[in-house]
Amino acid sequence: MILIIGGEAAGKRTYAEGLGYSREQMADAVLDDRPVLYHLERLAARDWEHAGELLEPLLKKEVVICNEVGSGVIPANRPDRKAREAAGRLCILLAKEAESVVRMVCGIPTVLK
Repeated sequence: MILIIGGEAAGKRTYAEGLGYSREQMADAVLDDRPVLYHLERLAARDWEHAGELLEPLLKKEVVICNEVGSGVIPANRPDRKAREAAGRLCILLAKEAESVVRMVCGIPTVLK
């Protein structure tokens, strides 16, 4: 599995397309049979209390794409903070198991692992 992280509109989907995946192969914040999951942070936010249960299904994906949520102003309300924390913790677990981790900045990929 390849984990692609980066800011909003940083070129993450374009990078995945360069790996040979079409937009039709990218599931937008839903777990289904498509090989690529886009917007992991939104999927984790839906049920942040059980986000850890997403790990096993996500490890079966070929590519997981997540917007970076760990910088900037900390949300004032608890659900938003917990959703952000859940996405971050899930990315840590995915990065540990991923064969490759790529961070996108301004369309430029940096391979972290």
